Amino acid sequence: MKPFTWSPRATTALRRGAAVTAALLVALAAAGVPATAAEGPSREEVYKQLGVAEQPVDYVILVDTSGSMKAKGRYDTVRSTLRSFLGGLTPADHVALITFDDRPEARYIGSAEDPAAIVGRLPKKPDANGGTDIGAALDQGLRELERDDAASVASVVMLTDGKHQPPRRSTYPKSSGPPWKALRKRADALAGHTELAGYALPLASGASGADRLGDVVDNTVVLRPGSIQDLGRYLQRAGDSTRARSAAKLLADDKGKGVTASWRTAGARDVTDGSATASVTFRSATARVPLTVSDTRVSVAGAPLDVSGVPRRLTLDPGESRTYSVHLTGKPGGGGSFRHTEGASAALRVSGKVSSPWQQALAPDLNLKVPASVGTTGDPLRVRAEVGSALLLPGILLVLVAVPVLVALRWLRVNRPALTGVLTAAPVFANAIPDRFPLTGRRVTFRPHGGGLGTVHGRRRRTAQGPRVDLMIRYVPDGVTGRPDRVVCAPGARAVVGGLAFTHRTDGATAAPGYAGVRPEGPR
Repeated sequence: MKPFTWSPRATTALRRGAAVTAALLVALAAAGVPATAAEGPSREEVYKQLGVAEQPVDYVILVDTSGSMKAKGRYDTVRSTLRSFLGGLTPADHVALITFDDRPEARYIGSAEDPAAIVGRLPKKPDANGGTDIGAALDQGLRELERDDAASVASVVMLTDGKHQPPRRSTYPKSSGPPWKALRKRADALAGHTELAGYALPLASGASGADRLGDVVDNTVVLRPGSIQDLGRYLQRAGDSTRARSAAKLLADDKGKGVTASWRTAGARDVTDGSATASVTFRSATARVPLTVSDTRVSVAGAPLDVSGVPRRLTLDPGESRTYSVHLTGKPGGGGSFRHTEGASAALRVSGKVSSPWQQALAPDLNLKVPASVGTTGDPLRVRAEVGSALLLPGILLVLVAVPVLVALRWLRVNRPALTGVLTAAPVFANAIPDRFPLTGRRVTFRPHGGGLGTVHGRRRRTAQGPRVDLMIRYVPDGVTGRPDRVVCAPGARAVVGGLAFTHRTDGATAAPGYAGVRPEGPR
């Protein structure tokens, strides 16, 4: 025999298949989904996590033992099938096994712990001459559910092959009437505080007796086996439905509850440098149901900020809170103005799809009605930033100071330029030695030997020959009152005022000894 070898084409196909499988596993892992159970847990796994088996359920099982049940081996099939059905219950469940023909009789009342012992309480064969008093059977079944320690979930299972045919002295002589209304009223009262349901299994065509259960228990399902051999499968459906109702009872408080998100950070966040950190907390409002948020995106309203740091997919256990550190980038606007603090309120916004990994397993019997979106709670996050130019205000202040200074300096330069040279003064009509006054500073006060008081300051002028400084001379002789006379004297020129001739010497000559007093002054 030749050894087996792979063809090149088969090898390529295997490699491609392996690559696709690996990629799928990586994608499932990245999404946080186990590769072996991408579709979520099974219903049995959900029931186990919920502890459905630990929740007690009341089962009232009504078995027809009239003579017709002997036909076609119906009674034997019921006995054998009931054992399998009871085997699916838990020791926490309570069983009331009641047979009925002319009258009902409780064969077993107690825990479902030992299915064989319970079925062993059934009579070996039906009563060949017995009737079918369904009303009396339902009356005894309701009495069992009306006990003080009854469970909050109850099922009434009726197996009959006939119709209501009671004995003469029965309280329920007909299939309707006041006694049946009384039964219905009692069942409705039970349903007010108990998750009550009925399961009727007619075992023969025309077995209208099973429909009487629906006349009493409002929430009744009639399961019609195609043949007596289908009884086990239909009993299993009744059991499965009861377990689903038990799960629904446990999950009733979780219906319509989902995920909320809120800021956890206290105080304002400083985003002057364009970034900051904060914390966002996701909370599950459920007590039993795990929740998943997929395609999660966090944003804010009211502030130009981007938020990152929350995973795209997250799963929360029942009642779990999970906090994520997020990175804020951006800052409130307000540039191009004075340096100041700009504040804003960043309202949290979360997009994403909320679901439960249990929903698929529990459908269609139970809809958790999980809100599809993440709700937001709590106050907005306060953010602040220093915005605007730090140099603008000092610059404006500098301009406000500099402009007057510059104006003052220009005024001084024009109206009070620095004086240079010597000013001489002599009487116009007398031959006397002139007084000589050195010009320094910006304004000079002088007293000639002949008396009087005068001042001199300069004024800059523009001429065709260029700028020059003229002297503005004021002089008042002694004994003269009123406003002093003023005369303008150009450099090197001669001017007369108050009887004195003034000459401006710019050649740097100094005053002769004994000249009249001179007192330089500042600008005025």
